[in-house]
Amino acid sequence: MALAPKFAGQKFTAATSAPTLHTLELYLDYVCPFSLKMFNTVYTSVFPLIRQKYASKVQILFRQQIQPWHPSSTLTHEAGVAVLRIEPSKFWEFSKALFDDAKSFYDVNVVNETRNQTYQRLSKIGAKVGLDEQKIFELLKISDKSAEDGSLNIGNGVTNDLKVLVKMNRMQGVHVTPTVVFDGVVENGISSSFSADQWEEWLERNVA
Repeated sequence: MALAPKFAGQKFTAATSAPTLHTLELYLDYVCPFSLKMFNTVYTSVFPLIRQKYASKVQILFRQQIQPWHPSSTLTHEAGVAVLRIEPSKFWEFSKALFDDAKSFYDVNVVNETRNQTYQRLSKIGAKVGLDEQKIFELLKISDKSAEDGSLNIGNGVTNDLKVLVKMNRMQGVHVTPTVVFDGVVENGISSSFSADQWEEWLERNVA
């Protein structure tokens, strides 16, 4: 959980220059249209504002929030985890490319393709931002053969990482996407419809 700067005294660190930043956690789902709306505003308008005025004061965390009533949600987030494994610095850029193509992963557009076919399309999005398409697919693909011990729910190369992320989100009790958490507390005042100007006003009020 994030720590508000005013409570920095609670933190022990051996580093001599480890500032305690304000933290905005964005719980987003790749196949949620409201998450798409918030992500685009944050990516195109809030990021430049933070770089200009708040670089030493606030950080943003993308919390991958799977919404299981959309079966493809899990698959898209697995792709995000694969990118984190291969080249973490590309995660936000990949997320932008995936959100740009998000509608192609909505329910009606995936219902007639296999799981591995969906993974192949997700891997191609990675290639658009300079990632190795085959490396992504190798982490995502599901074999049609049982494991040596006969088990059938074998998962893929990112299953264990995804379990950790799901566990973290469940501990926060987040349900709705998008949800914004500021310094460890849910910020209900921020919605997906927040404009760039509203974000600027909010940051001015809350980030000292």
